[in-house]
Amino acid sequence: MEELIVKIDGKDYKVSLEETPEGKLKIYCEGDVYEVEAKPVVKEFPAEQKEMSEGAKIIKAPLPGIIVDVRVKEGQRVNTGDTLIKLIAMKMENEIVSPKDGVIAKINVKKNDSVNRGDVLIVLE
Repeated sequence: MEELIVKIDGKDYKVSLEETPEGKLKIYCEGDVYEVEAKPVVKEFPAEQKEMSEGAKIIKAPLPGIIVDVRVKEGQRVNTGDTLIKLIAMKMENEIVSPKDGVIAKINVKKNDSVNRGDVLIVLE
């Protein structure tokens, strides 16, 4: 069972989450139990991320999260599809890959950095 602290209208609530065998979500909050249906969110990458494959040199964060691994160094040659960075968002690990062959010119983040959507992560030459 996963436990969270949720802030609603300035007040903290201790919440526990449990997935049922039917795929529903049970939410325990201060003695109350709520059973809800939960569906995964399908994330669509923003247009600027899609356009990167057409030769853009700036690689931006597609969503807010925390950097958990930087797999490259400045000056390193990379190929299309190589994993550059791993980012955790909403407890899911996301790989940021190179949109083209090139050389890493600048890395703007390091492990454990928090990033927002659109932050420049890497400049690729």
